[in-house]
Amino acid sequence: MYDILKNINSPADVKNLNAEQLKILAADIREALFNRLTKFGGHFGPNFGIVEATIAMHYVFNSPQDKFVFDVSHQSYPHKMLTGRKNGYIKDECFKEDSGYTNPEESEHDFFNVGHTSTSISLATGLAKARDLKGGKENVIALIGDGSLTGGEALEALDFAGSELKSNLIIIVNDNQQSIAEGHCGIYHHLAELRRTKGTAGNNLFKSLGLDYIYEENGNDIQTMIKVFEKVKNINRPIVVHINTQKGKGYKLAEENREGWHWCLPFDRETGQWKVKFPAESYTSLARDYIMNKAAQDKDFVVITPAMPMTAGLTPDLRQKLGAQYVDVGIAEEHAVAMASGIAKAGGKPLVVTNATFIQRTYDQISQDVCINNNPVTILLNYTSFDGLTDVTHLGIFTIAAFSNIPNLVILAPTSKEEYLNMLDWSVNQNKHPVMIIMPGNMVTSREADKDYSRLNTFKLEQNGEKVAILALGDFYQRGEELAEKIKSEFGFAPTLINPRFACGIDEQLLTDLQKNHQLVITLEDGILDGGFGQKVAAFYADKDMRVKTYGLRKEFYDRYNPQELLQQLGMTTAQIIADIKKENI
Repeated sequence: MYDILKNINSPADVKNLNAEQLKILAADIREALFNRLTKFGGHFGPNFGIVEATIAMHYVFNSPQDKFVFDVSHQSYPHKMLTGRKNGYIKDECFKEDSGYTNPEESEHDFFNVGHTSTSISLATGLAKARDLKGGKENVIALIGDGSLTGGEALEALDFAGSELKSNLIIIVNDNQQSIAEGHCGIYHHLAELRRTKGTAGNNLFKSLGLDYIYEENGNDIQTMIKVFEKVKNINRPIVVHINTQKGKGYKLAEENREGWHWCLPFDRETGQWKVKFPAESYTSLARDYIMNKAAQDKDFVVITPAMPMTAGLTPDLRQKLGAQYVDVGIAEEHAVAMASGIAKAGGKPLVVTNATFIQRTYDQISQDVCINNNPVTILLNYTSFDGLTDVTHLGIFTIAAFSNIPNLVILAPTSKEEYLNMLDWSVNQNKHPVMIIMPGNMVTSREADKDYSRLNTFKLEQNGEKVAILALGDFYQRGEELAEKIKSEFGFAPTLINPRFACGIDEQLLTDLQKNHQLVITLEDGILDGGFGQKVAAFYADKDMRVKTYGLRKEFYDRYNPQELLQQLGMTTAQIIADIKKENI
Protein backbone atom coordinates (compact mmCIF):
# COMPACT_ATOMS: atom_id res chain seq x y z
CA MET A 1 0.00 0.00 0.00
CA TYR A 2 1.12 3.55 -0.76
CA ASP A 3 3.88 2.23 -3.05
CA ILE A 4 4.62 5.70 -4.43
CA LEU A 5 3.32 7.98 -1.69
CA LYS A 6 5.45 6.35 1.00
CA ASN A 7 8.55 7.61 -0.82
CA ILE A 8 7.31 11.19 -1.27
CA ASN A 9 8.95 13.42 1.30
CA SER A 10 8.90 16.70 -0.61
CA PRO A 11 7.69 18.12 -3.93
CA ALA A 12 11.11 17.34 -5.41
CA ASP A 13 10.22 13.65 -5.23
CA VAL A 14 7.07 14.26 -7.28
CA LYS A 15 9.12 15.75 -10.13
CA ASN A 16 11.08 12.50 -10.51
CA LEU A 17 7.99 10.41 -11.30
CA ASN A 18 6.90 9.32 -14.77
CA ALA A 19 3.33 9.53 -16.05
CA GLU A 20 2.34 6.06 -14.82
CA GLN A 21 3.86 6.64 -11.41
CA LEU A 22 1.94 9.92 -11.10
CA LYS A 23 -1.30 7.99 -11.69
CA ILE A 24 -0.35 5.54 -8.96
CA LEU A 25 0.45 8.47 -6.71
CA ALA A 26 -3.06 9.84 -7.25
CA ALA A 27 -4.52 6.47 -6.26
CA ASP A 28 -2.26 6.37 -3.20
CA ILE A 29 -3.41 9.82 -2.14
CA ARG A 30 -7.04 8.80 -2.36
CA GLU A 31 -6.34 5.69 -0.29
CA ALA A 32 -4.63 7.86 2.29
CA LEU A 33 -7.62 10.18 2.29
CA PHE A 34 -9.89 7.21 2.90
CA ASN A 35 -7.65 6.05 5.74
CA ARG A 36 -7.86 9.36 7.56
CA LEU A 37 -11.43 10.34 6.77
CA THR A 38 -13.07 6.99 7.57
CA LYS A 39 -11.44 7.08 11.01
CA PHE A 40 -11.00 10.76 11.82
CA GLY A 41 -13.38 12.70 9.59
CA GLY A 42 -12.77 15.96 7.78
CA HIS A 43 -13.37 17.58 4.40
CA PHE A 44 -14.05 14.85 1.87
CA GLY A 45 -15.35 16.10 -1.48
CA PRO A 46 -13.00 19.07 -1.94
CA ASN A 47 -9.91 16.93 -1.35
CA PHE A 48 -10.96 13.99 -3.52
CA GLY A 49 -11.69 16.35 -6.38
CA ILE A 50 -8.40 18.27 -6.37
CA VAL A 51 -5.92 15.34 -6.27
CA GLU A 52 -4.75 15.46 -9.89
CA ALA A 53 -4.49 19.25 -10.05
CA THR A 54 -2.45 19.30 -6.84
CA ILE A 55 -0.02 16.69 -8.16
CA ALA A 56 0.39 18.73 -11.35
CA MET A 57 0.95 21.92 -9.37
CA HIS A 58 3.81 20.36 -7.44
CA TYR A 59 5.20 18.71 -10.57
CA VAL A 60 5.44 22.04 -12.44
CA PHE A 61 5.98 24.70 -9.79
CA ASN A 62 8.71 24.84 -7.15
CA SER A 63 7.11 25.13 -3.73
CA PRO A 64 7.91 26.85 -1.40
CA GLN A 65 9.84 29.24 -3.66
CA ASP A 66 6.69 29.39 -5.76
CA LYS A 67 3.93 30.15 -3.32
CA PHE A 68 0.60 28.30 -3.14
CA VAL A 69 -2.38 29.89 -1.39
CA PHE A 70 -5.39 27.62 -0.84
CA ASP A 71 -8.78 29.25 -0.45
CA VAL A 72 -10.48 28.01 2.73
CA SER A 73 -7.75 25.33 2.58
CA HIS A 74 -10.24 22.51 3.09
CA GLN A 75 -8.88 21.12 -0.20
CA SER A 76 -5.27 21.14 1.00
CA TYR A 77 -4.93 17.51 2.19
CA PRO A 78 -3.23 16.26 -1.04
CA HIS A 79 -0.88 19.25 -0.87
CA LYS A 80 0.01 18.32 2.68
CA MET A 81 0.82 14.75 1.70
CA LEU A 82 3.20 15.97 -0.98
CA THR A 83 4.98 18.39 1.34
CA GLY A 84 6.26 16.04 4.02
CA ARG A 85 3.07 15.43 5.99
CA LYS A 86 1.87 12.11 4.59
CA ASN A 87 2.05 10.46 8.03
CA GLY A 88 -1.00 12.49 9.07
CA TYR A 89 -2.94 10.42 6.55
CA ILE A 90 -1.31 7.01 6.34
CA LYS A 91 -0.49 6.50 10.03
CA ASP A 92 -3.42 6.52 12.42
CA GLU A 93 -1.31 7.60 15.37
CA CYS A 94 -0.27 10.74 13.47
CA PHE A 95 -3.74 12.04 12.57
CA LYS A 96 -3.67 14.78 15.20
CA GLU A 97 -0.38 16.11 13.87
CA ASP A 98 -2.24 17.56 10.90
CA SER A 99 -4.58 20.50 11.41
CA GLY A 100 -6.88 19.90 8.46
CA TYR A 101 -6.10 23.36 7.11
CA THR A 102 -2.95 24.96 5.78
CA ASN A 103 -0.75 25.92 8.70
CA PRO A 104 2.62 27.70 8.56
CA GLU A 105 3.56 26.12 11.88
CA GLU A 106 3.48 22.72 10.19
CA SER A 107 5.39 23.45 7.01
CA GLU A 108 7.25 26.08 5.01
CA HIS A 109 4.98 25.12 2.11
CA ASP A 110 2.00 26.74 3.88
CA PHE A 111 1.83 30.51 4.04
CA PHE A 112 -1.41 31.14 5.92
CA ASN A 113 -3.50 29.50 8.60
CA VAL A 114 -6.86 29.98 6.96
CA GLY A 115 -10.26 28.31 7.17
CA HIS A 116 -12.62 31.00 5.89
CA THR A 117 -13.57 31.30 2.27
CA SER A 118 -12.92 33.82 -0.52
CA THR A 119 -9.54 34.87 0.87
CA SER A 120 -6.91 33.27 -1.35
CA ILE A 121 -6.78 35.82 -4.18
CA SER A 122 -6.45 38.75 -1.76
CA LEU A 123 -3.72 36.99 0.19
CA ALA A 124 -1.94 36.04 -3.03
CA THR A 125 -2.01 39.59 -4.38
CA GLY A 126 -0.26 40.61 -1.17
CA LEU A 127 2.45 38.01 -1.69
CA ALA A 128 2.83 39.14 -5.30
CA LYS A 129 3.06 42.81 -4.34
CA ALA A 130 5.73 42.09 -1.74
CA ARG A 131 7.62 39.98 -4.28
CA ASP A 132 7.58 42.84 -6.77
CA LEU A 133 8.79 45.35 -4.17
CA LYS A 134 11.67 43.06 -3.33
CA GLY A 135 12.53 42.28 -6.96
CA GLY A 136 11.59 38.61 -6.75
CA LYS A 137 10.62 36.39 -9.68
CA GLU A 138 8.72 33.49 -8.08
CA ASN A 139 5.25 32.40 -9.14
CA VAL A 140 2.33 33.15 -6.84
CA ILE A 141 -0.58 30.76 -7.26
CA ALA A 142 -4.03 31.19 -5.70
CA LEU A 143 -6.39 28.21 -5.77
CA ILE A 144 -10.05 29.10 -5.33
CA GLY A 145 -13.28 27.16 -5.76
CA ASP A 146 -16.35 28.27 -7.67
CA GLY A 147 -18.30 28.54 -4.41
CA SER A 148 -15.70 30.87 -2.95
CA LEU A 149 -16.07 33.21 -5.91
CA THR A 150 -19.49 34.22 -4.56
CA GLY A 151 -17.76 35.95 -1.64
CA GLY A 152 -17.19 39.68 -1.86
CA GLU A 153 -13.52 39.51 -0.92
CA ALA A 154 -12.79 37.25 -3.88
CA LEU A 155 -14.50 39.64 -6.29
CA GLU A 156 -12.69 42.62 -4.76
CA ALA A 157 -9.38 40.84 -5.23
CA LEU A 158 -10.14 39.89 -8.83
CA ASP A 159 -11.01 43.51 -9.53
CA PHE A 160 -7.69 44.65 -8.07
CA ALA A 161 -5.59 41.95 -9.71
CA GLY A 162 -6.92 42.61 -13.18
CA SER A 163 -6.45 46.35 -13.09
CA GLU A 164 -3.65 47.14 -10.66
CA LEU A 165 -1.28 44.15 -10.57
CA LYS A 166 0.98 44.08 -13.62
CA SER A 167 3.01 41.02 -12.70
CA ASN A 168 2.82 37.26 -12.19
CA LEU A 169 -0.30 35.97 -10.45
CA ILE A 170 -1.88 32.63 -11.36
CA ILE A 171 -5.46 32.20 -10.17
CA ILE A 172 -6.69 28.62 -10.45
CA VAL A 173 -10.49 28.54 -10.39
CA ASN A 174 -11.44 25.02 -9.35
CA ASP A 175 -14.93 24.68 -10.82
CA ASN A 176 -16.69 21.59 -9.47
CA GLN A 177 -20.17 23.08 -9.86
CA GLN A 178 -20.81 23.01 -6.13
CA SER A 179 -20.49 25.22 -3.10
CA ILE A 180 -21.13 23.50 0.22
CA ALA A 181 -24.76 23.22 -0.85
CA GLU A 182 -25.89 23.77 -4.43
CA GLY A 183 -24.59 26.86 -6.20
CA HIS A 184 -26.57 30.10 -6.14
CA CYS A 185 -26.26 33.51 -7.76
CA GLY A 186 -24.99 34.80 -11.08
CA ILE A 187 -21.40 33.61 -10.90
CA TYR A 188 -22.58 30.00 -11.27
CA HIS A 189 -24.53 30.79 -14.42
CA HIS A 190 -21.50 32.58 -15.78
CA LEU A 191 -19.16 29.69 -15.05
CA ALA A 192 -21.66 27.29 -16.62
CA GLU A 193 -21.63 29.34 -19.83
CA LEU A 194 -17.82 29.32 -19.84
CA ARG A 195 -17.84 25.54 -19.39
CA ARG A 196 -20.45 25.07 -22.12
CA THR A 197 -18.39 27.10 -24.59
CA LYS A 198 -15.09 25.65 -23.36
CA GLY A 199 -13.99 29.11 -22.31
CA THR A 200 -14.88 30.93 -25.52
CA ALA A 201 -18.03 32.73 -24.37
CA GLY A 202 -17.98 36.38 -25.37
CA ASN A 203 -19.18 37.36 -21.91
CA ASN A 204 -16.19 36.67 -19.66
CA LEU A 205 -16.08 38.24 -16.21
CA PHE A 206 -12.39 37.58 -15.77
CA LYS A 207 -11.39 39.17 -19.06
CA SER A 208 -13.66 42.13 -18.42
CA LEU A 209 -11.71 42.80 -15.24
CA GLY A 210 -8.43 42.82 -17.18
CA LEU A 211 -7.28 39.28 -16.44
CA ASP A 212 -5.94 36.81 -18.95
CA TYR A 213 -7.98 33.61 -19.07
CA ILE A 214 -7.70 29.99 -20.17
CA TYR A 215 -10.10 27.10 -19.67
CA GLU A 216 -9.33 23.43 -19.17
CA GLU A 217 -12.11 20.87 -19.22
CA ASN A 218 -10.05 17.91 -17.98
CA GLY A 219 -9.12 19.14 -14.54
CA ASN A 220 -8.87 15.59 -13.20
CA ASP A 221 -6.23 14.50 -15.71
CA ILE A 222 -2.68 14.88 -14.43
CA GLN A 223 -0.87 15.15 -17.77
CA THR A 224 -3.36 17.68 -19.08
CA MET A 225 -2.95 19.80 -15.98
CA ILE A 226 0.84 19.59 -16.19
CA LYS A 227 0.69 21.05 -19.71
CA VAL A 228 -1.65 23.82 -18.59
CA PHE A 229 0.54 24.81 -15.66
CA GLU A 230 3.70 24.68 -17.76
CA LYS A 231 2.02 27.11 -20.16
CA VAL A 232 1.34 29.69 -17.45
CA LYS A 233 4.45 29.21 -15.32
CA ASN A 234 6.48 32.41 -15.04
CA ILE A 235 3.81 34.46 -16.81
CA ASN A 236 4.38 38.18 -16.39
CA ARG A 237 0.74 39.19 -15.78
CA PRO A 238 -2.29 37.94 -13.82
CA ILE A 239 -4.17 35.03 -15.38
CA VAL A 240 -7.16 32.91 -14.47
CA VAL A 241 -6.83 29.18 -15.13
CA HIS A 242 -10.39 27.86 -15.06
CA ILE A 243 -10.44 24.08 -14.56
CA ASN A 244 -13.40 21.71 -14.55
CA THR A 245 -13.17 19.03 -11.82
CA GLN A 246 -15.43 16.54 -10.11
CA LYS A 247 -16.06 17.04 -6.42
CA GLY A 248 -15.67 13.77 -4.51
CA LYS A 249 -13.98 12.03 -7.45
CA GLY A 250 -13.09 8.42 -6.71
CA TYR A 251 -15.97 7.62 -4.36
CA LYS A 252 -19.34 7.05 -6.01
CA LEU A 253 -21.38 8.12 -3.00
CA ALA A 254 -19.54 11.44 -2.85
CA GLU A 255 -19.80 11.99 -6.59
CA GLU A 256 -23.57 11.51 -6.46
CA ASN A 257 -24.16 13.49 -3.25
CA ARG A 258 -21.72 16.37 -3.37
CA GLU A 259 -23.38 18.35 -0.60
CA GLY A 260 -23.61 15.44 1.83
CA TRP A 261 -19.96 14.56 1.29
CA HIS A 262 -18.46 18.03 1.46
CA TRP A 263 -17.42 17.16 5.00
CA CYS A 264 -17.77 13.96 6.96
CA LEU A 265 -17.47 12.34 10.33
CA PRO A 266 -15.78 8.92 10.56
CA PHE A 267 -17.72 6.55 8.30
CA ASP A 268 -17.93 3.04 6.93
CA ARG A 269 -16.36 2.97 3.48
CA GLU A 270 -18.61 0.25 2.12
CA THR A 271 -21.93 1.74 3.19
CA GLY A 272 -21.07 5.41 3.63
CA GLN A 273 -22.78 5.38 7.02
CA TRP A 274 -21.30 7.65 9.65
CA LYS A 275 -19.98 5.85 12.72
CA VAL A 276 -21.25 8.57 15.04
CA LYS A 277 -24.89 8.45 16.08
CA PHE A 278 -26.78 11.66 16.80
CA PRO A 279 -29.69 12.15 19.19
CA ALA A 280 -33.11 12.31 17.57
CA GLU A 281 -33.62 15.83 18.85
CA SER A 282 -31.04 18.64 18.75
CA TYR A 283 -31.14 22.41 18.74
CA THR A 284 -30.45 22.22 15.01
CA SER A 285 -33.46 19.98 14.41
CA LEU A 286 -35.57 22.28 16.57
CA ALA A 287 -34.54 25.21 14.39
CA ARG A 288 -35.40 23.22 11.28
CA ASP A 289 -38.87 22.36 12.53
CA TYR A 290 -39.53 25.92 13.67
CA ILE A 291 -38.51 27.32 10.28
CA MET A 292 -40.72 24.92 8.34
CA ASN A 293 -43.75 25.52 10.58
CA LYS A 294 -43.30 29.28 10.63
CA ALA A 295 -42.93 29.46 6.86
CA ALA A 296 -46.13 27.49 6.39
CA GLN A 297 -48.05 29.81 8.71
CA ASP A 298 -46.59 33.21 7.81
CA LYS A 299 -46.00 34.35 4.23
CA ASP A 300 -43.88 37.28 5.47
CA PHE A 301 -41.29 34.97 7.01
CA VAL A 302 -38.09 34.24 5.06
CA VAL A 303 -34.92 32.38 5.99
CA ILE A 304 -31.64 33.64 4.55
CA THR A 305 -28.35 31.76 4.60
CA PRO A 306 -24.90 32.45 3.19
CA ALA A 307 -24.43 28.93 1.78
CA MET A 308 -24.94 27.28 5.19
CA PRO A 309 -28.45 25.77 5.12
CA MET A 310 -27.46 22.70 7.11
CA THR A 311 -26.53 24.86 10.09
CA ALA A 312 -30.31 24.88 10.64
CA GLY A 313 -30.91 21.38 9.27
CA LEU A 314 -32.40 22.57 5.98
CA THR A 315 -31.89 19.63 3.65
CA PRO A 316 -32.39 20.01 -0.14
CA ASP A 317 -35.99 18.78 -0.02
CA LEU A 318 -36.89 21.25 2.72
CA ARG A 319 -35.23 24.10 0.85
CA GLN A 320 -37.31 23.26 -2.18
CA LYS A 321 -40.46 23.16 -0.06
CA LEU A 322 -39.68 26.61 1.34
CA GLY A 323 -39.57 27.99 -2.18
CA ALA A 324 -39.44 31.80 -2.22
CA GLN A 325 -39.22 31.82 1.58
CA TYR A 326 -35.69 30.43 1.34
CA VAL A 327 -32.77 32.52 0.09
CA ASP A 328 -29.19 31.32 -0.33
CA VAL A 329 -27.00 34.30 -1.21
CA GLY A 330 -23.85 32.23 -1.77
CA ILE A 331 -20.86 32.70 0.48
CA ALA A 332 -21.72 36.35 1.07
CA GLU A 333 -22.46 36.92 4.74
CA GLU A 334 -22.34 40.71 4.43
CA HIS A 335 -25.00 40.69 1.74
CA ALA A 336 -27.15 38.25 3.73
CA VAL A 337 -27.27 40.59 6.74
CA ALA A 338 -27.79 43.79 4.75
CA MET A 339 -30.48 42.15 2.63
CA ALA A 340 -32.21 40.99 5.81
CA SER A 341 -32.23 44.59 7.03
CA GLY A 342 -33.97 45.65 3.83
CA ILE A 343 -36.54 42.89 4.18
CA ALA A 344 -37.23 43.88 7.79
CA LYS A 345 -37.58 47.55 6.84
CA ALA A 346 -40.21 46.61 4.26
CA GLY A 347 -42.23 44.60 6.78
CA GLY A 348 -40.83 41.12 6.20
CA LYS A 349 -39.66 38.76 8.92
CA PRO A 350 -36.10 37.70 8.06
CA LEU A 351 -34.16 34.99 9.87
CA VAL A 352 -30.45 34.78 9.00
CA VAL A 353 -28.87 31.42 9.84
CA THR A 354 -25.18 30.51 9.75
CA ASN A 355 -22.27 29.46 11.97
CA ALA A 356 -20.87 31.85 14.55
CA THR A 357 -17.38 31.86 13.06
CA PHE A 358 -18.68 33.18 9.73
CA ILE A 359 -20.87 35.97 11.13
CA GLN A 360 -17.68 37.72 12.26
CA ARG A 361 -17.33 39.06 8.74
CA THR A 362 -20.57 41.00 9.09
CA TYR A 363 -19.70 43.22 12.05
CA ASP A 364 -20.04 46.33 9.91
CA GLN A 365 -23.34 45.29 8.37
CA ILE A 366 -24.80 44.33 11.75
CA SER A 367 -23.67 47.64 13.22
CA GLN A 368 -24.38 49.96 10.30
CA ASP A 369 -27.08 48.41 8.15
CA VAL A 370 -29.06 46.72 10.91
CA CYS A 371 -28.51 48.24 14.34
CA ILE A 372 -28.18 51.95 13.55
CA ASN A 373 -31.44 51.56 11.66
CA ASN A 374 -32.82 49.36 14.45
CA ASN A 375 -34.39 46.97 11.97
CA PRO A 376 -35.89 43.76 13.43
CA VAL A 377 -33.57 41.19 11.86
CA THR A 378 -33.14 37.86 13.65
CA ILE A 379 -29.73 36.17 13.40
CA LEU A 380 -29.49 32.55 14.56
CA LEU A 381 -25.97 31.28 15.14
CA ASN A 382 -24.82 27.68 15.41
CA TYR A 383 -21.47 26.48 16.82
CA THR A 384 -20.95 29.26 19.33
CA SER A 385 -19.93 26.76 22.01
CA PHE A 386 -16.39 26.09 23.21
CA ASP A 387 -16.97 22.37 22.65
CA GLY A 388 -18.36 22.70 19.15
CA LEU A 389 -15.79 23.42 16.44
CA THR A 390 -12.28 23.52 17.91
CA ASP A 391 -10.09 24.35 14.90
CA VAL A 392 -8.51 27.76 15.37
CA THR A 393 -10.18 29.07 12.21
CA HIS A 394 -13.68 28.06 13.28
CA LEU A 395 -13.99 29.11 16.92
CA GLY A 396 -17.32 30.50 18.09
CA ILE A 397 -16.12 31.61 21.50
CA PHE A 398 -15.68 35.26 20.49
CA THR A 399 -19.33 35.80 19.59
CA ILE A 400 -20.59 37.46 22.77
CA ALA A 401 -17.56 39.68 23.21
CA ALA A 402 -17.59 40.70 19.55
CA PHE A 403 -21.26 41.65 19.26
CA SER A 404 -22.63 42.36 22.74
CA ASN A 405 -21.45 45.96 22.73
CA ILE A 406 -23.23 47.04 19.54
CA PRO A 407 -26.07 49.37 20.55
CA ASN A 408 -29.63 48.18 19.87
CA LEU A 409 -28.57 44.56 19.32
CA VAL A 410 -30.35 42.14 21.65
CA ILE A 411 -28.37 38.95 22.22
CA LEU A 412 -30.35 36.04 23.65
CA ALA A 413 -28.73 32.96 25.19
CA PRO A 414 -31.37 30.23 25.63
CA THR A 415 -30.91 27.43 28.14
CA SER A 416 -33.58 24.91 27.17
CA LYS A 417 -35.78 23.71 24.32
CA GLU A 418 -38.74 25.80 25.43
CA GLU A 419 -36.67 28.93 25.95
CA TYR A 420 -34.95 28.48 22.60
CA LEU A 421 -38.18 28.12 20.63
CA ASN A 422 -39.92 30.91 22.55
CA MET A 423 -37.02 33.27 21.94
CA LEU A 424 -37.02 32.43 18.24
CA ASP A 425 -40.75 33.02 17.94
CA TRP A 426 -40.68 36.25 19.96
CA SER A 427 -37.77 37.61 17.93
CA VAL A 428 -39.20 36.79 14.51
CA ASN A 429 -42.60 38.28 15.35
CA GLN A 430 -41.55 41.45 17.16
CA ASN A 431 -40.68 44.62 15.23
CA LYS A 432 -38.67 46.73 17.66
CA HIS A 433 -35.20 45.16 17.93
CA PRO A 434 -32.50 43.41 15.94
CA VAL A 435 -31.83 40.12 17.73
CA MET A 436 -29.01 37.58 17.74
CA ILE A 437 -29.80 34.15 19.20
CA ILE A 438 -27.01 31.84 20.33
CA MET A 439 -27.90 28.23 19.60
CA PRO A 440 -27.00 26.08 22.63
CA GLY A 441 -24.15 23.66 22.04
CA ASN A 442 -25.15 21.03 24.59
CA MET A 443 -27.81 18.33 24.67
CA VAL A 444 -31.43 19.44 24.51
CA THR A 445 -32.98 20.03 27.93
CA SER A 446 -36.56 20.86 28.82
CA ARG A 447 -37.82 23.48 31.28
CA GLU A 448 -40.65 25.99 31.37
CA ALA A 449 -39.75 29.34 29.85
CA ASP A 450 -41.23 32.77 29.30
CA LYS A 451 -42.66 33.65 25.91
CA ASP A 452 -42.12 37.41 26.01
CA TYR A 453 -38.63 38.95 26.07
CA SER A 454 -39.57 42.56 25.43
CA ARG A 455 -38.36 43.65 28.87
CA LEU A 456 -34.76 43.76 27.75
CA ASN A 457 -31.91 42.60 29.99
CA THR A 458 -34.27 41.15 32.59
CA PHE A 459 -32.64 38.16 34.20
CA LYS A 460 -34.68 35.21 35.48
CA LEU A 461 -34.35 34.12 39.09
CA GLU A 462 -34.53 30.32 38.88
CA GLN A 463 -33.62 29.53 42.49
CA ASN A 464 -33.75 32.03 45.33
CA GLY A 465 -30.97 31.39 47.86
CA GLU A 466 -28.33 33.19 49.89
CA LYS A 467 -24.65 34.04 50.24
CA VAL A 468 -23.59 32.94 46.73
CA ALA A 469 -25.35 33.92 43.50
CA ILE A 470 -24.59 32.00 40.30
CA LEU A 471 -25.27 33.72 36.98
CA ALA A 472 -24.98 30.92 34.42
CA LEU A 473 -25.42 32.13 30.86
CA GLY A 474 -26.77 30.13 27.95
CA ASP A 475 -25.58 26.57 27.58
CA PHE A 476 -23.53 26.98 30.75
CA TYR A 477 -26.77 27.12 32.72
CA GLN A 478 -26.63 23.37 33.33
CA ARG A 479 -23.14 23.85 34.76
CA GLY A 480 -24.67 26.43 37.04
CA GLU A 481 -27.29 23.92 38.19
CA GLU A 482 -24.56 21.39 38.95
CA LEU A 483 -22.56 24.00 40.86
CA ALA A 484 -25.61 25.05 42.88
CA GLU A 485 -26.25 21.46 43.96
CA LYS A 486 -22.60 21.01 44.93
CA ILE A 487 -22.59 24.21 46.97
CA LYS A 488 -25.63 23.03 48.87
CA SER A 489 -24.05 19.66 49.67
CA GLU A 490 -20.61 21.11 50.49
CA PHE A 491 -21.62 24.22 52.47
CA GLY A 492 -25.10 23.45 53.75
CA PHE A 493 -26.94 26.38 52.16
CA ALA A 494 -28.76 26.88 48.89
CA PRO A 495 -27.21 29.49 46.60
CA THR A 496 -29.16 31.71 44.25
CA LEU A 497 -29.26 30.52 40.65
CA ILE A 498 -29.95 33.01 37.88
CA ASN A 499 -30.57 32.49 34.20
CA PRO A 500 -29.44 35.79 32.62
CA ARG A 501 -31.01 35.02 29.22
CA PHE A 502 -29.61 38.28 27.80
CA ALA A 503 -25.90 38.41 26.88
CA CYS A 504 -26.03 42.06 25.78
CA GLY A 505 -26.61 43.82 29.10
CA ILE A 506 -27.25 43.46 32.82
CA ASP A 507 -30.27 43.51 35.11
CA GLU A 508 -29.24 46.33 37.43
CA GLN A 509 -32.22 45.94 39.75
CA LEU A 510 -31.62 42.23 40.31
CA LEU A 511 -27.88 42.75 40.80
CA THR A 512 -28.64 45.50 43.32
CA ASP A 513 -31.04 43.25 45.22
CA LEU A 514 -28.38 40.54 45.50
CA GLN A 515 -26.34 42.83 47.77
CA LYS A 516 -28.86 42.36 50.57
CA ASN A 517 -27.89 38.78 51.48
CA HIS A 518 -25.06 37.70 49.16
CA GLN A 519 -21.31 38.04 49.51
CA LEU A 520 -20.17 36.40 46.27
CA VAL A 521 -21.40 36.51 42.69
CA ILE A 522 -20.15 33.87 40.23
CA THR A 523 -20.59 34.23 36.47
CA LEU A 524 -20.29 31.33 34.04
CA GLU A 525 -20.19 31.90 30.29
CA ASP A 526 -19.40 29.92 27.17
CA GLY A 527 -17.03 32.45 25.62
CA ILE A 528 -14.03 34.63 26.30
CA LEU A 529 -14.05 36.81 29.40
CA ASP A 530 -12.54 39.93 27.83
CA GLY A 531 -15.48 42.06 26.72
CA GLY A 532 -17.91 39.32 27.67
CA PHE A 533 -20.86 38.93 29.99
CA GLY A 534 -18.99 38.40 33.25
CA GLN A 535 -17.01 41.59 32.86
CA LYS A 536 -20.24 43.57 32.59
CA VAL A 537 -21.39 42.11 35.90
CA ALA A 538 -17.99 42.71 37.52
CA ALA A 539 -17.98 46.32 36.29
CA PHE A 540 -21.38 46.92 37.89
CA TYR A 541 -20.07 45.76 41.27
CA ALA A 542 -16.71 47.52 40.94
CA ASP A 543 -17.57 50.26 43.46
CA LYS A 544 -19.80 48.10 45.65
CA ASP A 545 -19.23 45.69 48.50
CA MET A 546 -19.56 42.48 46.52
CA ARG A 547 -17.00 39.91 45.54
CA VAL A 548 -17.26 38.71 41.94
CA LYS A 549 -15.59 35.73 40.31
CA THR A 550 -15.92 35.39 36.53
CA TYR A 551 -15.41 32.08 34.75
CA GLY A 552 -14.89 31.90 31.02
CA LEU A 553 -12.20 31.40 28.41
CA ARG A 554 -9.09 33.49 27.92
CA LYS A 555 -8.72 35.72 24.87
CA GLU A 556 -6.66 33.25 22.88
CA PHE A 557 -6.70 31.48 19.54
CA TYR A 558 -7.17 27.96 20.86
CA ASP A 559 -6.55 25.21 18.33
CA ARG A 560 -7.74 21.58 18.27
CA TYR A 561 -8.06 21.39 22.02
CA ASN A 562 -9.85 18.85 24.16
CA PRO A 563 -12.81 20.81 25.60
CA GLN A 564 -12.87 19.09 28.98
CA GLU A 565 -9.11 19.40 29.38
CA LEU A 566 -9.41 23.10 28.55
CA LEU A 567 -11.97 23.61 31.32
CA GLN A 568 -9.56 21.93 33.72
CA GLN A 569 -6.69 24.14 32.60
CA LEU A 570 -8.82 27.25 33.07
CA GLY A 571 -10.00 26.22 36.55
CA MET A 572 -13.62 26.03 35.40
CA THR A 573 -14.69 22.58 36.56
CA THR A 574 -17.25 22.38 39.35
CA ALA A 575 -14.68 20.97 41.76
CA GLN A 576 -12.25 23.80 41.02
CA ILE A 577 -14.92 26.45 41.50
CA ILE A 578 -15.92 24.88 44.81
CA ALA A 579 -12.27 25.08 45.88
CA ASP A 580 -12.27 28.78 44.94
CA ILE A 581 -15.41 29.39 47.00
CA LYS A 582 -13.81 27.75 50.03
CA LYS A 583 -11.01 30.31 49.83
CA GLU A 584 -13.59 33.09 50.08
CA ASN A 585 -14.65 31.98 53.58
CA ILE A 586 -18.32 32.37 52.79
